Amino acid sequence: MPTTTLPILEFVARNYKNFNARATRDALFSYWDHIHSGGRMYWAVAGAMSSAQLGITLAPAIRSGLVHGLSVTGANLEESLFRLVAHDSYKDFPEYRYFTKADDTKILKQRMRRVTDTSIPEDEAFRVVEKILVPMWKKATANGDRRFWHEYFYELVLAIPKSKYQGNPNDCWLLAAAKANLPMVVPGHEDSTFGNIFASHVKFNDCSASIVKSGIEYMGQLYDDYKQLSKGKGIGFFQIGGGISGDFPICVVPSIKYDLEQPVKPWAYFCQISDSTTSYGSYSGATPNEKITWDKLTEKTPMFVIESDATVVAPIMLAALLECTASPKSANAIIAASRATTKLSLAKTR
Repeated sequence: MPTTTLPILEFVARNYKNFNARATRDALFSYWDHIHSGGRMYWAVAGAMSSAQLGITLAPAIRSGLVHGLSVTGANLEESLFRLVAHDSYKDFPEYRYFTKADDTKILKQRMRRVTDTSIPEDEAFRVVEKILVPMWKKATANGDRRFWHEYFYELVLAIPKSKYQGNPNDCWLLAAAKANLPMVVPGHEDSTFGNIFASHVKFNDCSASIVKSGIEYMGQLYDDYKQLSKGKGIGFFQIGGGISGDFPICVVPSIKYDLEQPVKPWAYFCQISDSTTSYGSYSGATPNEKITWDKLTEKTPMFVIESDATVVAPIMLAALLECTASPKSANAIIAASRATTKLSLAKTR
């Protein structure tokens, strides 16, 4: 009988039967199996998911212990902060598909930076944060400090007074991650607005480039983080999109094995959500099987590919997982019943 405490999980279990829906359901069930048995999960987030407000579900997931480490682009890192301090100044453009070049030029003149159907306000976001972050860089330069890119943002987001919030702090995944001090890598952080701003201050000799630890040092830290996170039941890999945010951290397993020549557990789970169909020679969109040949996954690793829009799929999965954490016994019963029905259906076709 349906319950009222896990409506999203029940909806997925009842309705997500085939195609990408089935992959979503199975990935969700397997994610919960892994977490419920004591495993951990590492997230890789590409695209513009922070501007798409993934934090509404990702932030509570971090607080609930569903996410244990992150690899994010520099854009996602800073845009989570922008949503916190400048949310009310964003403008939405639901009819963006029909814009002309002249329409986008008008948006430029409004000092807005469009990201699909929404836009980041230049003055209320970039310039407000710049006034706080640049002095931090200059202080680090004067003191000879060196930190990872995300550590500056952790300090910044924790220091912002609540009076400066425009967005709901409960929806800010960066704030949740900073409070939990989650392990993080930000590969290719130079490719972001504040990466460019930092480069300009280095060029003008206002700041030293050495105050930001390198990507190589990020991998060195990830070696240690992975060894800790993979203890016990191991750690899974949940990837949104392709590119460097996924490619960089998933390589930690073969690097520990072959480059450090040390024992290492393989990733315990793999799921990728992407609206880009996997293709030949496309590493970012390679199928999980290909990753077996690189010793990142094994044939026993639960693997899922969901070819769909992550802004639709990820919040549904996270919302259902949050229900599971609140009512684990009921969740297990629903999942078991769904799996039994699926097995029965498969048996009838054989």
